[in-house]
Amino acid sequence: MHREVTIAGFGGQGIMLAGKLLAQAGLDEGREVVWLPSYGPEMRGGTAYCNVVISDNPIGSPVFSNPSSAVVMNRPSLEKFGPRVKEEGLLIINKSLIEIDSDREDIDVLHVECNQIAIEAGTGKAANMVALGAYVGRSGAVKLETVRELIAKSFAHKPKVIDINLDALQRGYDVAKQN
Repeated sequence: MHREVTIAGFGGQGIMLAGKLLAQAGLDEGREVVWLPSYGPEMRGGTAYCNVVISDNPIGSPVFSNPSSAVVMNRPSLEKFGPRVKEEGLLIINKSLIEIDSDREDIDVLHVECNQIAIEAGTGKAANMVALGAYVGRSGAVKLETVRELIAKSFAHKPKVIDINLDALQRGYDVAKQN
């Protein structure tokens, strides 16, 4: 198994957290992992993305230009990373903030109302967890239970946040499995 994913959006959407949780889940499952963040110059609102590689074999380079998957949380990210997804890859689009569609017919495109689902789970801030759940559900890169355990550990100091994030993660996972 070898998965490359770019998770992209604007600063403040929890892009890096989603990538870190995904990478840590891969490590916890005994796989080789690389997490490479990239920030825009702005503190909040600027471009942010991270590349994550999860593999059963040693990883030669953390850099790739054509990921097998991309999770895009805003329109500029769709425009930048959507065309780069490998043929037969996966593109997850946050339909809450992106009103256009991908013109790709050679990949699996999954539309998820990340922000709306997160609000229904308890807070719009959990849109990244919805997207992460959708990626895990559609790609099978890591086990959902591994990510659930990491969320519980990461937010142990904020019990209310744990429940909301777990609910958002599950809802995203369910959307991916239903569509």
